[in-house]
Amino acid sequence: MKLVFFCNFLNHHQVLVADELYRLLDNDYRFVATMPVDESLLKGGSDYSKTKSYCICAYNGGKALEQALTLAREAEVCVFGGDALSFAIERARNGKGLSFEISERWLKKGWLNLASPRLMKWLWSYHTLFHKAGFYRLCASAFTLEDDMRLRAYKGRAFEWGYFTDVKDFGFENGKDVIRMVTNGSILNQTKPNKTNLKKSSLTKLMWCARFIDWKHPEMAVKLANRLKVDGYNFQLDMYGDGKMRSVIQKMVNGYGLADYICLKKNVPNKQIQEAMANHDIFLFTSSKKEGWGAVANEAMSNKCCLVGSDEIGAVPYLVKDGVNGMVFKSKSVDSLYQQVKYLLDHPADRRMMAEQGYQDMVSLWNSKHAAESLLTLIKDIQNGQLSSIQEGPCSKA
Repeated sequence: MKLVFFCNFLNHHQVLVADELYRLLDNDYRFVATMPVDESLLKGGSDYSKTKSYCICAYNGGKALEQALTLAREAEVCVFGGDALSFAIERARNGKGLSFEISERWLKKGWLNLASPRLMKWLWSYHTLFHKAGFYRLCASAFTLEDDMRLRAYKGRAFEWGYFTDVKDFGFENGKDVIRMVTNGSILNQTKPNKTNLKKSSLTKLMWCARFIDWKHPEMAVKLANRLKVDGYNFQLDMYGDGKMRSVIQKMVNGYGLADYICLKKNVPNKQIQEAMANHDIFLFTSSKKEGWGAVANEAMSNKCCLVGSDEIGAVPYLVKDGVNGMVFKSKSVDSLYQQVKYLLDHPADRRMMAEQGYQDMVSLWNSKHAAESLLTLIKDIQNGQLSSIQEGPCSKA
């Protein structure tokens, strides 16, 4: 079976699944990069388009572009995401075989998004070509299906998907906790401080990490901290990132008298962010509906940092079972955020249990190895005339 992914470029959110599919299919797997990398979109990661042997850089034109177009027409299975619409149209008009589209939600701004030429071009393509060609949807947001239904697309043909990050195996060797990468085909050991010892202190460590911009809502973390301070909780909040709201947040910290409770940290490499997650107790994810997926949710849960996430974030309804493997709060509501975090502070045993369950769900469901294997299972199911035999996680029915 020849399986081909078409997407903008091969970044750190996609390369783990790509590596797994290449491991499973060898030369029957290809990734087509449709455009040169935009450094601003890498978010601290790397562009793997030029370093992976299975990647074809169609944006170079010539033989690479012709090879990509041939694959779009002739490959048994094609998956289209990002700016790959022209290749999807080529397949729908001239090709055959099984086809999928990966997408976050379309209507982040509601019906105002209908003013987007990109959305209108896709909508025309779906109703005139993709629907007739039997395309299926892989939902990279828990709200993709809801938006598709409003646009009368992919009814009965949608499956859960997402973004997939490293999931670590927490082991114990030579008297020290270690982290072993388990999802990217290699093992990387690094010493990790013993979290049990950290938790003997009554201090609870909270973490926030994002760009300091309005729809990420950093102000909610500061307002939460102020309420926790007033109520006498012993905590520390570390906020990582940068952006145009940073000076505003600094003024809020000073105005509330929170300098002893909140530390504003700059951007640091992703490796350091993950190390920080492993040494914090609670991760605050405060974004609004503009957060298409939000891979920091995967990363926090993979590092046993209890996730408290907004109910409008694309990843949260897929990843978080409220009160079981994390907590969910009503978007933009400081009261709701406060109640969830207060519960975790008042019930540390429950907090640790949720963090552990969140980690186990990353190990068993939401990782690149399981996603790649599930995709191949879904493909076989559809080819055999059924929708999906997968009951939970990636490639289950959306």
